[in-house]
Amino acid sequence: MRTPAMSARLGAEALGTFWLVFGGCGSAIYAALFLSPPTEGQRVQLGIGFVGVALAFGLTVMTMAYAVGHVSGAHFNPAVTIGAAVARRFEWRDVPAYVVTQVVAGLLAGAALYGIASGKDGFDATGHMAANGYGEHSPGGYGLVAVLCAEVLLTAFFLYIILGATDARAPVGFAPIAIGLGLTVIHLVSIPISNTSVNPARSTAVAFFNGNGAPGQLWLFWVAPILGAALAGATYHLVTGIDRRTEDISGEVRPEDLPPEAAR
Repeated sequence: MRTPAMSARLGAEALGTFWLVFGGCGSAIYAALFLSPPTEGQRVQLGIGFVGVALAFGLTVMTMAYAVGHVSGAHFNPAVTIGAAVARRFEWRDVPAYVVTQVVAGLLAGAALYGIASGKDGFDATGHMAANGYGEHSPGGYGLVAVLCAEVLLTAFFLYIILGATDARAPVGFAPIAIGLGLTVIHLVSIPISNTSVNPARSTAVAFFNGNGAPGQLWLFWVAPILGAALAGATYHLVTGIDRRTEDISGEVRPEDLPPEAAR
């Protein structure tokens, strides 16, 4: 079996995580609410709203899964990496490097978002960087327990989708579409609840630039997604009867996947 070098896998994870944070959070920061210039004393909402932000997150994952999924497995998310390891579809020894890379890449994307947003006169980052939150920092005012339950449940289903879509018996080449659309649905459900995390790297990426209580609530957006992913990883083979725990989704290239001339 041939596996891409760790440097290549980490580079792919960095690219994908940066794009997820920049594209997803960027759509919320810059484009979710955008008003037209005043016309006869009225302004029209031209922004993309919740639906547009949900699509942006789903499309970032889908596009990068196609672009680099064959290199790194397209995790872009510490919860996915840990859930895959619990499911025995990823090597535990590689988890720390993946998680650190994802967090650093996310923070770089957060810095880029902040830098661009600061180019607008009057921009105030406090409370306006698409951070996750509960209680008074939840878009819909949902409390800690509600947000915890939503994040655990939705992350678990995200992992179920990933583990199922990457099964060898699933339609070939369609896994990124299923995963991207799954993440879109997750955002459609939970943007009003928590601004949607299901990804500790995404939450960390903007929390410190956002301020306004986000850093103090960040713990929940590590604990809940990891717990949900671990539950899914531990139960997928029991729920579905599909046991692929000897295989991984780390980007490993098998001899049977190579063209004949390369396999020799």
